[in-house]
Amino acid sequence: MHGADPRLVLGLHRSRHHRDILTAALDLGVTALDTAAPYFSFRSHVALADTAADLLPRFTLSTKVGFSPSAGGTEHSLDPVRLRLAVERAARELGREPDTVLLHNPERSLAGLSPADGHALLGSACTALADAARDGLCRAWGVASWDTRSLGVVRVEDLPSPDVLMVRAGFFVGIDLLDATTVLRTAWQAGETWGMSPFGGGHRKVWEEFDPRPFLRPPHDGLSRVQAAFRTAFNLPSASAMAVGTDDPGHLAQLVQALGAEVDTAAVSQYLRALHGHRQS
Repeated sequence: MHGADPRLVLGLHRSRHHRDILTAALDLGVTALDTAAPYFSFRSHVALADTAADLLPRFTLSTKVGFSPSAGGTEHSLDPVRLRLAVERAARELGREPDTVLLHNPERSLAGLSPADGHALLGSACTALADAARDGLCRAWGVASWDTRSLGVVRVEDLPSPDVLMVRAGFFVGIDLLDATTVLRTAWQAGETWGMSPFGGGHRKVWEEFDPRPFLRPPHDGLSRVQAAFRTAFNLPSASAMAVGTDDPGHLAQLVQALGAEVDTAAVSQYLRALHGHRQS
């Protein structure tokens, strides 16, 4: 069994929620899980409690609230009362309080609002999660945003500062989004930054044409291009943890192995300068 490494978070976005991937994760030292209310057709929390209630205390667990089922499929809301109820429901369904609760893609409800209205709505939502943490419904709270550019329109400096800001990371993230994330987390004085979707939801053929291993300091110890892409994602943008979804214990083991590599920050800086230069040309 490997020693615990909090940098790798097992994401359950597309997971079948089988017990074997959870036990494999623990054996590999992966002791962080990330899920959300709508995952697994809004059954993720219940499925985890049903299949692995005895394992859950061994994980630090983050979940997300903001989406709920509706007659049309799914709806999004930043209403503070609904968010509070969602946090309470998550703890009830999981059989334990989550360690971290994240506001799920708040930009969905902010779209089309004026900056002032968006500021008020986001502020009430953040206050609801901060209050939930204060009241012991979770240990920490944060925001998971697929597109931080949308949040940049809202003035966040005087809003509650999230303990965690979860954002897209890796080579599939454009420079506009990377810059927006940097500005947002500085203005918001966010605690930790977690990355997500380092492979852009698939696109494995990309690694046949692009080799990210030069972004790692030698020796690479036989790491694959996919492993190098994952490890470099921690610097695009700078993140303390990375959520990756897989049901394959072998793939998870490869990602754990990649954590031992060291990123060449000078190469990453050169890459970012090139992206800025391409945007300006």
